[in-house]
Amino acid sequence: MGVRSCFPILSTRDLPGLVDFYERALGGVVEYRFDQDGRDVYVALSIGGVKLGIGWDPQTPDAGAGDRAALWFYVDDVDAAFEAAVRSGAAVEAEPADMPWGERVARIRDPHGTLVNLGADA
Repeated sequence: MGVRSCFPILSTRDLPGLVDFYERALGGVVEYRFDQDGRDVYVALSIGGVKLGIGWDPQTPDAGAGDRAALWFYVDDVDAAFEAAVRSGAAVEAEPADMPWGERVARIRDPHGTLVNLGADA
């Protein structure tokens, strides 16, 4: 058995708001929606060549209640992605900087407190 792909699934109390953030900040495209009683409870996004799932869960802890997941996105332009994310409501953890291992990296938190790393070859 081989693993073909992996994607994170984030839980949130505000599914429409978090989907909107990833659409605006990183160009996410909704590929699938699952609803119950007329309300989306799961949305799958395609962001570049990666997949991100976001599920509605009314029991999800408030934003900032701890790192439930960390995401790493390789992007074409770290600085541009960082600026788009900040304009879309992200909190800054670390400004874009060249790392000793040869990548340019920035760290933000999405509006629900999830740590998001943006990286590219320097």
